[in-house]
Amino acid sequence: MMPLHRFLFSTLSSLFPAMVLADAMVHHDMQIQLVPAEARIHVVDHITLPDDQPHPLWLHRAMKPRVEGGTLSADTIKNLLSGTPLKRYTLQSSDGRTVTLDYAGKIHAPLETHNESMGKRRRMTSGIIDGDGVFLDGNSGWYPQIPNTLQTFSMKVHVPKGWLAVSQGEGPALEPNDNHQTVRWRVDRPQDDIYLVAAPFRLYRERKATPETQVYLRETDDALAQRYLNATHRYIALYSRLIGPYPYAKFALVENFWETGYGMPSFTLLGPQVIRLPFILYSSYPHEILHNWWGNGVYVDYAHGNWSEGLTAYLADYALKERHGTGAVYRREALQRYASFVGKEKDFPLSAFRSRHSGASQAVGYDKALMVFHMLRRRIGDKIFIAGLRRFYQDNLFKQAGFDDLRTAFETVSGTSLTSFFRQWIQRVGAPALAVEDTKVEKAGTGFQVKARLVQTQSSAPFVLRVPVVLYREGTHPLREHITMTGRESRILLKSHTRPMRLDIDPAFDLFRQLAPGEAPPVLNDMFGAARGLILLPAKAPRPLLQAYQQLAKDWKRGQPGLHIIRDDQLDRLPNDRPVWLLGRDNRFIPRLSVGTTDKAYSIGPDGVEIEGEHVTTGDNSVALVIRAPQTAQSIAWIAGKDASHIAGLSHKLPHYGKYSYVVFQGDDGPALKRKGTWPVIHSPLKITLSQDVTNIPSTTTPDRRILLNSIPSP
Repeated sequence: MMPLHRFLFSTLSSLFPAMVLADAMVHHDMQIQLVPAEARIHVVDHITLPDDQPHPLWLHRAMKPRVEGGTLSADTIKNLLSGTPLKRYTLQSSDGRTVTLDYAGKIHAPLETHNESMGKRRRMTSGIIDGDGVFLDGNSGWYPQIPNTLQTFSMKVHVPKGWLAVSQGEGPALEPNDNHQTVRWRVDRPQDDIYLVAAPFRLYRERKATPETQVYLRETDDALAQRYLNATHRYIALYSRLIGPYPYAKFALVENFWETGYGMPSFTLLGPQVIRLPFILYSSYPHEILHNWWGNGVYVDYAHGNWSEGLTAYLADYALKERHGTGAVYRREALQRYASFVGKEKDFPLSAFRSRHSGASQAVGYDKALMVFHMLRRRIGDKIFIAGLRRFYQDNLFKQAGFDDLRTAFETVSGTSLTSFFRQWIQRVGAPALAVEDTKVEKAGTGFQVKARLVQTQSSAPFVLRVPVVLYREGTHPLREHITMTGRESRILLKSHTRPMRLDIDPAFDLFRQLAPGEAPPVLNDMFGAARGLILLPAKAPRPLLQAYQQLAKDWKRGQPGLHIIRDDQLDRLPNDRPVWLLGRDNRFIPRLSVGTTDKAYSIGPDGVEIEGEHVTTGDNSVALVIRAPQTAQSIAWIAGKDASHIAGLSHKLPHYGKYSYVVFQGDDGPALKRKGTWPVIHSPLKITLSQDVTNIPSTTTPDRRILLNSIPSP
């Protein structure tokens, strides 16, 4: 994920008249002194401007700038970005294009917690210099930010002895001193921001290959560092073959002093717990490396939508799952997240996506976007899709680009107009919903024919779709076809020499669409994404446990104001118009869980729960599961915690397992994952049985036909 400031600075640029050309160049040659103990920074910046005209700039309001070789006047008009630490000036060089600013001041915006959804929070700062570390970017105003420009820079940073400073580009060149450490960084490629991070780091670096790989840890851990150095080489090699040469001199993993997942040019800033999770090397880490092509190599034109997060998610998070045979499962999960978090009142077009700030914005900007790129790939084929990626990268490296530039690249390599495709999926809100009606099997000569109507059931206007259909037949391979829909409905007519067994509509979830009821299992995200809900506390629970449940409910309500919290003894019966959380082993409404549609995949007893054949005692474990009531489609979830300490841990941990139907945690030092899974899908309305003999027909999603990362042409 790229930091939020990128969008904020696109807003800054829009507040000024077009006084300079977009992507005009500014060069900064900076001498920087950081005094973390005093939250203080002192900068002498020798600036080379794009021309000799007056230029607006933003700087942190605590700085006291002095100018040499020009004039600097503070603007008196109202700052339109209230709440930011920035002050606006106009800079004019006296002779030519060079000017020097000398400024100093304190930057210390305390970390603030932002609720994204139930149980999911992010700690953010607009900029901080502290004894624990330093985090500065354009949004903090630590350097003069001139709108509508890109910049190159060199910096010489003085930090306390034992500290290191990290930035993008080439470095660090180290100059030890008795009293401090001096670190040099430089970038000669156009940048859309300048970052400065510092802390008492232990540096690991490997220079045997280009680019150099680096790891900055706050404590010595040789084994952890080596794992990241090795993984960095692998992913850079993979994406260089797929897209084009890696654009920077190094890539670094940098350990932050709070939990983050930021991708900056040539480095990523990850939290101390995150980097030690074993799966991060195969999930979030390749995502952040890939951002050096998308977002930190080709920059985002935020005024017309952020394409970078969706494309990065498709080529990293999704593509790696596809390579391991679970691409169809991942696509279904993406559609489920959209269904769980995005309702009519929260939906918006991809062209309006700027950054992730909620479950709904993530579902649109990441999940819908990756499905759009998947549909594009399916439409034009892997070879042309890869050629389009390479053309887009080649044409727009170190430039701002938008969805129109993506369309142009893919049109150029495919020789096909994609205007209507991009207009429909980028500009339009909503998703199609599919149903099958009037299915018939008829004799046709010596064989059979299957007839049906494929209908779009959403209330909005029909989409133009190319719908995959699969006909399973007796004694032979399935028949795979595509039905083109340009209106509300289309006819299906499929012929077979042998007896038809089952008709599947989009069985591998290749379309961005609304999932049909029963097509996917109930998952915890159905609860976390709901706009309103009810949490029932167990009145008979022991007091320490009841208090822990109360605190969990309060924590979740902060991320979802539509939640209502009461005790289970305050209700005679459950409402059926909203999702309901049942907390505790002693909750009086636990019998309602027996009405679920999981076909006896679980059963609750006096001392625990049976989950798909395994008995889990709630005295030793913490359990969470969700079911869907068959008549009302209401989601009902149950959480039973081992003890109060486990409940406190579940408050923040459980929302990260939202794609599962059930999870089990175990351990005395806080909840550690023991088991997770989803209920089987047995009754999908888009799988139509045509014969009573349905043995040997797959009941789950079909495997992917092609693997994108295995389709990379040889150099």
